[in-house]
Amino acid sequence: MELELNSENKLLKTGLVIMATVVIAKLVFSIFFTSDSKKKRLPPTLKAWPPLIGSLIKFLKGPIVMLREEYPKLGSVFTVNLLHKKMTFLIGPEVSSHFFKASESDLSQQEVYQFNVPTFGPGVVFDVDYSVRQEQFRFFTEALRASKLKGYVDMMVTEAEDYFSKWGDCGEVDLKVELERLIILTASRCLLGREVRDQLFDDVSALFHDLDNGMLPISVLFPYLPLPAHRRRDRAREKLADIFSKIIGSRKRSGSSENDMLQCFIESKYKDGRQTTESEVTGLLIAALFAGQHTSSITSTWTGAYLMRYKEYFSAAIDEQKSLIEKHGYKIDHDILSEMDVLYRCIKEALRLHPPLIMLMRASHSDFNVTARDGTTYDIPKGHIVATSPAFANRLPHVFKDPDTYDPDRYSPGREEDKAAGAFSYISFGGGRHGCLGEPFAYLQIKAIWSHLLRNFELELVSPFPEIDWNAMVVGVKGNVMVRYKRRQLC
Repeated sequence: MELELNSENKLLKTGLVIMATVVIAKLVFSIFFTSDSKKKRLPPTLKAWPPLIGSLIKFLKGPIVMLREEYPKLGSVFTVNLLHKKMTFLIGPEVSSHFFKASESDLSQQEVYQFNVPTFGPGVVFDVDYSVRQEQFRFFTEALRASKLKGYVDMMVTEAEDYFSKWGDCGEVDLKVELERLIILTASRCLLGREVRDQLFDDVSALFHDLDNGMLPISVLFPYLPLPAHRRRDRAREKLADIFSKIIGSRKRSGSSENDMLQCFIESKYKDGRQTTESEVTGLLIAALFAGQHTSSITSTWTGAYLMRYKEYFSAAIDEQKSLIEKHGYKIDHDILSEMDVLYRCIKEALRLHPPLIMLMRASHSDFNVTARDGTTYDIPKGHIVATSPAFANRLPHVFKDPDTYDPDRYSPGREEDKAAGAFSYISFGGGRHGCLGEPFAYLQIKAIWSHLLRNFELELVSPFPEIDWNAMVVGVKGNVMVRYKRRQLC
């Protein structure tokens, strides 16, 4: 292990030196030989010491820390020099419209998310041009339409019932670990298919673990750097491709049809009539699992932590379940989950405070202008990376009252703070052209889990309220979340 770490550190240092040498030359050229900027009103630029690399150092220490320091000084639109790249932030609903609504030809995802290609694989999502990617997103949309979601809910409920039936009458658990396990089980059944859930779960989970660990911060800059973690990632990707190739072949030969995302992708066709290939199906499944697994388990954990901390909301969520039991009995299905407004607001507020994806980025292919909150209009040149931050924008005090306070009632009728400041006030799921397709699935999954827990267990948080793990690629919960439970009516 120490040898691997030393090897990774040496490669990292070598890569950074090479990159710094190339980009400093480009930076000097842009400073002395570009005159267009003098004709434009460019956004204010973050100033940091030492010159050339100070802004990059500040950014790498943590973008949220940087935003907290610079937003009060620079305002809602400002630029950060990251060696050979310029990143312009648009913070707040007043300036975010172009970010979320611009066409792909103006603001593109593909360039900034290229680091996902080794994980997802060739020929899918960010490894294809926009027209193909749009068709693949249509496959996701079809796999998540309402009729499919109703079938997925039955699987979610069954997985939750089976999982929590293994808990004792009383005990203490790490809620974060428990929910991570349950989410991957549920995702395996709904997304990856019965064969994986029933026969290959341990093998596939281990391979996804290697894929996950192969996505490092340095991977964003150098996704193909020959690190041990990258080599494990690539081997895992090959093995997953082999596993799903066999499953897909078996389903096609037998003519079986399952109600899962795997089957939807197998049956999907492009506009020209071409069916998806085995490689594409595998890549789309990996992308789907990566998009949902961490975000759902993280949000489920934060939801529980806040409910146990704020008893008035915990009681309100329990009372809602009691009312639904009186109305429908103990049954839970898609329509009953949709009636859980209190629980929905509790989840939504946890997600406002802790969106797992703390930054969203696009590559600008054309010049545009934006008017900052102070009324100043700035010109944003093509070539900039344009970014916004759900983690920061969701806590703006002029958008949300007492923004650091957990208050699910801020979404209740009459308040609706997520809409009062205009479109794109609440951006935990992004918005506009690239809003998260899995949002309905995520809410149903988390509701299915927490409705079962609220109905069947008394819960108490016995460890300190958790902190945020800013070091993770997908920002989650730091440390243990120890919960004491007691089964209702049994213990």
